Amino acid sequence: MPVARPESSDSRVIAHVDMDCFYVQVEQRKQPSLRGQPAAVVQYNSWQGGGLIAVSYEARKFGVKRSMRGDEAKEVCPEIHLVQVPVARGKADLNSYRNAGSEVVAILSRRGRCERASIDEVYLDLTIAAEAMLADNPPECLETISEEAVKSHVLGLEVGTDPRENVRHWLTRSDASHRDKLLACGALIVAELRLQVLEETEFTCSAGIAHNKMLAKLASGMNKPAQQTLVPFSSISKLLETLPIKKMKQLGGKLGTSLQIDLGVNTVGDLLQFSEEKLQEYYGINTGSWLWNTARGISGEEVKERLLPNSHGSGKTFPGPRALKTVASVEKWLSELCEELSERLQSDLEQNKRIAHTLTLHAQAHKSNDADSFKKFPSKSCPLRYGTAKIKEDALSLFQAGLREYLGQYNLKTSGNQNCGWGITGLSVSASKIVAIPSGTRSIMNYFQNQEETYPQVKLSSEKLFQDALLLSPSENCLGSGGHPTLQSTEGIARHEEDKETKHCVEEEDKEMCKEKGFLLSPEQLPDKETLICSSPVYPKWEKEYPRWEKDQTESSGVSLTEKSRDTFESEEGKRKSNKEKNMLLRLKGKFYKVVIRPTMLYGAKCWPVKNPHVQKIKVAEMRILRWMCGHTRLDKIRNEVIRDKVGVAPVEDKMREVRLRWFGHVKWRSIEAPVRRCERLTSVDPHSEPPQENSLTRGESSVDARLCSQFKRPSWSYDIDEIDQDVLKELPKQIQEEVQAWLRPQKRSNTVKKDLGITRYFLPAKDK
Repeated sequence: MPVARPESSDSRVIAHVDMDCFYVQVEQRKQPSLRGQPAAVVQYNSWQGGGLIAVSYEARKFGVKRSMRGDEAKEVCPEIHLVQVPVARGKADLNSYRNAGSEVVAILSRRGRCERASIDEVYLDLTIAAEAMLADNPPECLETISEEAVKSHVLGLEVGTDPRENVRHWLTRSDASHRDKLLACGALIVAELRLQVLEETEFTCSAGIAHNKMLAKLASGMNKPAQQTLVPFSSISKLLETLPIKKMKQLGGKLGTSLQIDLGVNTVGDLLQFSEEKLQEYYGINTGSWLWNTARGISGEEVKERLLPNSHGSGKTFPGPRALKTVASVEKWLSELCEELSERLQSDLEQNKRIAHTLTLHAQAHKSNDADSFKKFPSKSCPLRYGTAKIKEDALSLFQAGLREYLGQYNLKTSGNQNCGWGITGLSVSASKIVAIPSGTRSIMNYFQNQEETYPQVKLSSEKLFQDALLLSPSENCLGSGGHPTLQSTEGIARHEEDKETKHCVEEEDKEMCKEKGFLLSPEQLPDKETLICSSPVYPKWEKEYPRWEKDQTESSGVSLTEKSRDTFESEEGKRKSNKEKNMLLRLKGKFYKVVIRPTMLYGAKCWPVKNPHVQKIKVAEMRILRWMCGHTRLDKIRNEVIRDKVGVAPVEDKMREVRLRWFGHVKWRSIEAPVRRCERLTSVDPHSEPPQENSLTRGESSVDARLCSQFKRPSWSYDIDEIDQDVLKELPKQIQEEVQAWLRPQKRSNTVKKDLGITRYFLPAKDK
């Protein structure tokens, strides 16, 4: 549904530039002999000569229309020249038309804010350029007006005996209003730009100049080809009064049909009889306000500076008997479409430094012999992964998910070549949410290369243990400027499986930046083993974890390696504190701690008996990590609460208590027969069963067996509801309160004498009767 926007200013100058039968012009530039001849561009399929997608104005004079097929066009105009679009991967290849459109956009963007709406459409915001022209060199002061500007069409202006002279007089009026003078300046600028497009690209274009995008779009198609139309403020009502409602943008579909049926509106002028409240009552606040503004020519939509497309897509239609009826055929065409999409994404990445984030699959389908054949095939989206193979895999998964929803879970048959009673008549994949790569970051191409190719300066040592320790140790050479750990680039590289043969190199600026940040280390920068060991912030038992030659070396010096490492650590940490890394926020470090480190520390703590010494050790380990993140040591005498507040984490003992309570509720909620309560069943006592007798133990049984049997003599654990403190219960989380209340409810006693075995009784061996 359309959304109402803030009202626009009448002093804006907006132009909409539309290329004239653009595809035909591109082919005429390739083949100059087609100029001045009736010509048309047809689709790649040969059925009935192919469908026309662009028709020259010479052919239109004979009655040729875009809705015709090639054979039909030849019947109407035997002299017509039909040019087939380039074909790649069994479908139309529009790259030549896209590139030609980019040439035009580059020229038009020289004078104002430019928004590329499609391959052959551009919006321009010329307000700043028009105001500058009006201040420095207004039209009334110009000695000559370009012939192209004089050929403009001004809505509401009487033609008279000499139309061009009337237009010249309108453009150079000294008594005109400020907004009309701005519009005149905009007309002169657009005429100049259109001439530049013709000279540099050999393409003609038409334009509409108005005070907003909606009116400019309407005006650009009123006088074609190679002309421009102006919409003064005083002529807006005359333009919209007789305009069919279906001709207005966003009113050509269901909303326009609803206006015709429900309100009897056939022209935009008919909307003027309805108040804004009435329209809001029918179509909601936003849509109602938008309709009220549209009827008066008001639009606050801004021209967004966009020289590049917002999305990339590749699609193909399969009409009639060419419909795809098997998953195998769909997979084949998805492979072709994804290859084209991947190439365009790769080109956009290399040329414009942009990456896409969302992959979307669209399809049109029909069912045979089904009353629900009108149901639409659902569109599906997922995060985009770069690489042709990954895009193919994700697109096929999206199609299968959509097909399950379209047919229903129980009607889906995914066998490769089996006809399942459905057909795909249209298939497309697109990439959207394209954003520019922030400046100062490394090239994304680094993530699609092998480790050896991306970082040639890092030499793999034969001593694997030493190199692994180097990557993980927060030593001075491996850290940033402040002693904080820098993510090693080799850990996040995703290999580009299908392009293993392609060789890439890191750009020089990327290498320099990686060196500055500490990502790349030359062999000369690698520390020796003693420095690496001594700079570690952890205090392990070095005598047990390092090779024999290191122990011999320390013993010969007469100094314990542990003492040496601790002294070095205390001194080095004091230096790192003042030079800590500024680029990484403490809250970001805290998030990393909460997501990665703390779950590792608490792994399994919910289901094994934790004692106070265990909790104390975990607390010490937690504070050591947090202090190291903040660049502090115990010598700074900063309280633990202050450190936790800086990083933004809760005490680890609280989290341990929380996971244990959650696990306790999870276990107690399960049935007594559940495997997780098996140990509880072993140690519990059935009150109706007799305890084992002491004399049941034979003389040969061990004392362990005796102790085990004595466990069964102990009374089972029980609780008294009256002894439960309700105030303590209220302090627990709401979910745990509900679970505890469920435990406290009295259990209903079974009326049956025999214990119900459930469904298992049907599988027991039959008793002899």
